[in-house]
Amino acid sequence: MTKTPNRSDYRPAFRLGLLTALLAAAGLAGAQDGTIQKLQQMKVATTDLNIPLVPQTGKNADTIRENLKRIKLPPGFKIDLYAVVPDARHMAVAPSTNMLFVGTRKTTVWAVTNRNSGDMATEVKSFAPSLKFSNPNGVCWTKDGFLIVAEHNRVLNFPAAEFFYEGPDVAVITVVDQGKLVPPEEESYNHGARTCRVADDGKLHVTLGQPYNVQPKDKVALYEKLGIGGMVRMNAFDGSGREVVARGVRNPVGMDINPKDKSVWFTDNQTDGMGDDTPPGELNRITKSGGEHFGYPFIHGNSTQIAGTGAAPDLKGMSPPSSWTKPQLEFPAHQAQLGMTFYTGKMFPAKYQGGIFVASHGSWNRTKPSGALINFVSLKGDGNADKSEVFAEGWIDDNGIYRGRPVDVAVMKDGSLLISDDFAGALYRVTYAP
Repeated sequence: MTKTPNRSDYRPAFRLGLLTALLAAAGLAGAQDGTIQKLQQMKVATTDLNIPLVPQTGKNADTIRENLKRIKLPPGFKIDLYAVVPDARHMAVAPSTNMLFVGTRKTTVWAVTNRNSGDMATEVKSFAPSLKFSNPNGVCWTKDGFLIVAEHNRVLNFPAAEFFYEGPDVAVITVVDQGKLVPPEEESYNHGARTCRVADDGKLHVTLGQPYNVQPKDKVALYEKLGIGGMVRMNAFDGSGREVVARGVRNPVGMDINPKDKSVWFTDNQTDGMGDDTPPGELNRITKSGGEHFGYPFIHGNSTQIAGTGAAPDLKGMSPPSSWTKPQLEFPAHQAQLGMTFYTGKMFPAKYQGGIFVASHGSWNRTKPSGALINFVSLKGDGNADKSEVFAEGWIDDNGIYRGRPVDVAVMKDGSLLISDDFAGALYRVTYAP
């Protein structure tokens, strides 16, 4: 495999020769659609160079700002609209420029740019519109500035995306071909949103939710083998060296890597149909190698039994492995914790530095809606979770109606915190001033 270059090798202008070598190293073998083939050969895939912009002013933006007046934050914090971004899901803040990429559960990845370095984005448009994405929820960066897009059943890698996103055609490397992330027969409309992170060793980590409420008995062993209902890692450029690093999970839709000790953390969503107040949501930490097991579908949280209950009657008599890892923290039931991030900025008070922000999407089938908030989780000296507290709330109004549903959190270079909302179709920016 060609050695991955340092970002300084191509900034500010990416070297065409280096890019061509990378694409050749990635290979063109396998079944690819015509557009992918053209882009990998540096050929034009479309003749329309104009990409429509998402309006950032008007009645919609004004109404979103009005709704934000309901949000409660600790003293000194302020929340504002940063950008109107339809169906905004997970975010990847660019390493070298004042922009970011935002995934969706539809067919678009958004490029969000702040050209004047002001308080809000100045431009939102689709990224690589000549490509056909399918549920490109997960976006993340390699350590040297390559954008990863994790779709439902494909993974793509875009060299220097933050510098070459202006036109519809972009350089692309196929990490995992369509239909090779999970077996096609295991594809489902349910729990297909992937998330990703790249560790310092260059390995790409991808979460894989299992597609059932509780997987049936005949799927348990298969999913544990493949990492469905868990996490896999692989080479970020060609998908080689794939291995399962977490299993026994239901639907992880958020992860991050602690920059201090390099441990991988992830959220896990709860089983439905067991009542309003059970089972708990989870925040997990991978502490071992070799496919660590987190108890599902036998147990959720620290001790809530799943196997053999009304939610999983065919699992009666099955037991968790002799050794499984309990969550770092339990969250209230059915709040649907999704994106999470370690706070690496300096803008917020010392209390928050090094801790974790977690986005709660909110319940969908609870008698009384719950969630739609941001939690903050502090850490102990040994790196384990300490306690959780509500940091931002108010997206559910007094009538129990959602005014927004947070999905992900990301730290900007100035230390402010971005929150994505796929219901309102927006990004919010939280700042702090003593």
